[in-house]
Amino acid sequence: MTQQTQDEQAQADRTPGDRPQDSGKVALITGASRGIGYGVAEALVARGDRVCITGRNEDALKEAVERLGADRAIGVAGKAHDEAHQAIAVERAMEAFGRIDFLVNNAGTNPVFGPMADLDLNVARKVFETNVVSALGFAQLTWKFWQKANGGAIVNIASLAGISASPFIGAYGMSKAAMVNLTLQLAHEFAPVVRVNAIAPAVVKTRFAQALYEGREAEAAASYPLGRLGVPEDIGGAAAFLTSDQSDWITGQTLVVDGGIFLNAGVS
Repeated sequence: MTQQTQDEQAQADRTPGDRPQDSGKVALITGASRGIGYGVAEALVARGDRVCITGRNEDALKEAVERLGADRAIGVAGKAHDEAHQAIAVERAMEAFGRIDFLVNNAGTNPVFGPMADLDLNVARKVFETNVVSALGFAQLTWKFWQKANGGAIVNIASLAGISASPFIGAYGMSKAAMVNLTLQLAHEFAPVVRVNAIAPAVVKTRFAQALYEGREAEAAASYPLGRLGVPEDIGGAAAFLTSDQSDWITGQTLVVDGGIFLNAGVS
């Protein structure tokens, strides 16, 4: 039996009594049908939160909700940069759960690979719309509908590409640098009632990042001081911390979660 099969069987065998007590908290997580977003959703559900997850593929969302538990999760399909979808997702979360304590902006795209000198400006605009403007839109809505009056936390999923040069994924890196600055701006404006932080992962083993390590994972992992690439659970744990009481005095920060790879950026 494979590890995936074992995990699926364990999920199927789990009874409601095995679940942690409901924390009373609710998170809206964008781009969460799989990969990092799903890893975050899984971590928050595991501690007792309820979640509203979004994604473009309705079937993938339904499968994710089933794995998370229909008593703890709902899914809203749509494109992150679509303002109508943003409004519907927030409305559905409020209707289902009555609150949105946490927002995790994870939805992102990287449709181009190549030098900046050849970058199609229309592609650059698309990257910023999806990766940055959508995050601001979701933040505005959750602020208006719940957080301004009740408090909470926002976690923006940035990237190591946003704080260092990233050859051939420059548009993505620019958008993630903007995400880091968006975090600073919102942290300043939303204080003291809402804390806003970011996470900057290095390469995490997801379908989204597959082109960066497929067929050469061992080689790619060898350059990491901790000897491996990231997995979605690594980012889920960081997001759980940044939305917990243990991080109540942390805001405006970007937490690098990179297996130590940034250590190699120094002069040698």
